[in-house]
Parts: sequence; structure tokens; C-alpha cells
Amino acid sequence: MRQIPANGLLFDCEEGGAGQPVVLLHGFPESAASWRHVTPRLHEAGYATLVPNQRGYSPGARPEGVESYAVERLTEDVLALAEAWGAPRFHLVGHDWGAAVAWHVAAHHPDRVATLTALSVPHLSAYARAIAEDDDQRQRSEYVNLFRTPGKAEHVLLGKTGRPHEIMYGGIKDPAMVAEHARVVTQPGALTAALSWYRAIDFPAFVGLPAVTVPTTYLWSDQDPALGRTGAERCADYVTGDYEYVELTGANHWLPENEPAAVADAILRRVRQVPLPALAGGE
Repeated sequence: MRQIPANGLLFDCEEGGAGQPVVLLHGFPESAASWRHVTPRLHEAGYATLVPNQRGYSPGARPEGVESYAVERLTEDVLALAEAWGAPRFHLVGHDWGAAVAWHVAAHHPDRVATLTALSVPHLSAYARAIAEDDDQRQRSEYVNLFRTPGKAEHVLLGKTGRPHEIMYGGIKDPAMVAEHARVVTQPGALTAALSWYRAIDFPAFVGLPAVTVPTTYLWSDQDPALGRTGAERCADYVTGDYEYVELTGANHWLPENEPAAVADAILRRVRQVPLPALAGGE
């Protein structure tokens, strides 16, 4: 794992491959390890990958204060990391909270993002609209209120033992990935920092996120307990670029960990449509 300074912080990053640059963003409460079954398939196809442990998850990128975890700061991190990596323009992939950040990056910085592949979380305006109008999605999103409650969320997720409750990683098939995710989020201050992403949410800003103009693929799984069909099907309303919707039947929320072949195939279909210069100095 390489440490990359960016945006005044120091990020632990996994990188590999050679070729066109692809940045992959993990979700909550995961880590860069979530993409370890996906990236080898991208490397074999001729792509270079950068996978950071994002703000709060890297010890050197764990500032204090909820305001430090606003989506604007997370967006700045992605752009700065890609620049430091030598990729002024790049393909962007995100899952869960990583997808939320990726939507924000692509919507506001289409000059930097060649293509977008988002997993689980739809365009943030579609998600906000679903919460406002759909009883099913409101029920699915009730956990957000817990995560936004300082102290209580940490107690529920870690308890007195300091070990992750099974609800954090239930459904991930690879024990090694679970162990690495748990190692990252149980570092001192890491879980509170990761939960600060929720505590910094500005819901009106979600509603007002502009449409994404870059070529985009969105993957949704029909057994995802947190994200319902309403937001998934409305996602297309907020993408004006070329758009592909991929529904994975029988899959749960943990798509990078559990469905790497389907995820990699979708990423490759998307990125091959917009060639970029190869990253200089790849493996």
C-alpha cells in the first residue's frame, strides 16, 4: 500500500496495473480491500487502478470536526488524489458512499471524469426524491438517523468490545475482506470519522445535485436492504450522458466483494467506450 499526499492529507492507497487510469471509491464501513477481486480483472484488460482508503479511513487523513467530512471535501480529495497520481482525467467507480461521492464529482467536474460507474447508491437527487416520496425507501433509510447520532451509533456498531457488530458486515462472503475492513474502521477515531460522512449530510444539496453529463453505468441489486427500486429506476432521470442500468438479481448490497465478475464486466463495458491516455509510469 502506497501513501499519497493530497488535499493536505495523507491517504493509504492500493494501486496496480498499467494503462488507462481508473479510480475506485469504497463505501461504509468498508476499505480499499473491497475492490481486491475487481481490480485484477481491470489490470488484465489494460487499466491502471487507484483505490484509496478515503478520508477518515486513512490514519493520515482523519481530521477532526464533522464539517471536515462534507461531500465537497470528499470530492476535493478525489480530484487531488487523481492529480497526484498523474491522472488529470480518469474513469471513476464508486460503491455505496463511494458512489455518492462519485456522483458528486462527476456532476460538478465532468472535465475531469471520463466515465462513471456507480454501484448501489443512485444519483443523489434520485435518492433524495425516493426518500421524500416512497415509504419503502424511507423505511430502508431509517438507519441513517442512528448513524447521525454521535455516541449512540458507535455504541451500537462496536459496543463495549471494540469489535464490529455482525450487522456491519453481514453478507460479505470473503472473511479476509471482512477482517481488513474491520481492521481499518476499528483504528482509534476511524469509526467516528467514517460516521461523520453521515453527520455532515446536507440533504437539500442532495436534492439540488446537477444531472450527470458523462457516460454513466449504474448497478443496483434487488436484494439490497438499504436501497430500494424507486431510487434505482429514477436514476436515469438525472443522467443526460449515455446511460446503462444494470440490475443484479439475487445479489445483496456488497457488490464489489460478492459480485466482482459482474462489476468488472460493467466497468469494462463503460470505460472501453471512452479511451484515455495511459497513465505514465504504471507497473
